Amino acid sequence: MPGESSFWMFDFFGKVMPIFFVAIIGIIAVSAGRGLLQWGRNNKQPVLTVDSRIVSKRTEVHQRHTHEPNDQMTSHTNTVYYITFEVDSGDRMEFPVSGKEFGLCAEGDSGRLTFQGTRYKGFERRMRFAGEAEAGARYRNYERL
Repeated sequence: MPGESSFWMFDFFGKVMPIFFVAIIGIIAVSAGRGLLQWGRNNKQPVLTVDSRIVSKRTEVHQRHTHEPNDQMTSHTNTVYYITFEVDSGDRMEFPVSGKEFGLCAEGDSGRLTFQGTRYKGFERRMRFAGEAEAGARYRNYERL
């Protein structure tokens, strides 16, 4: 029959498409589950405030292009800001922060870091005076070490 050769395509999509659909739903469920587990673990952790120093700052920019129905292309960007803190024991922790917090902090700043698990709560900088700023400059200028 002339139409029999096209039945394999319907049979293929009838068997393969449900597998892709189940895989995508599974990936979404696992991602949501991980997020909920991390949220629960953070809530069980105590809120800690420790002395720390900012050792690094970085940004991560995500860009997405979309085509509009009228053949125009739009671009959307999202920037995530990160600060790495070093505590007195030498351990380092990186937290995502707001753009405002990122702009107010500088590498070498020291102060009190407040966090709960992997959740950043805040950073209270210790004010430096002229003599202390020069002594702390060795953290930013590695050639002076």
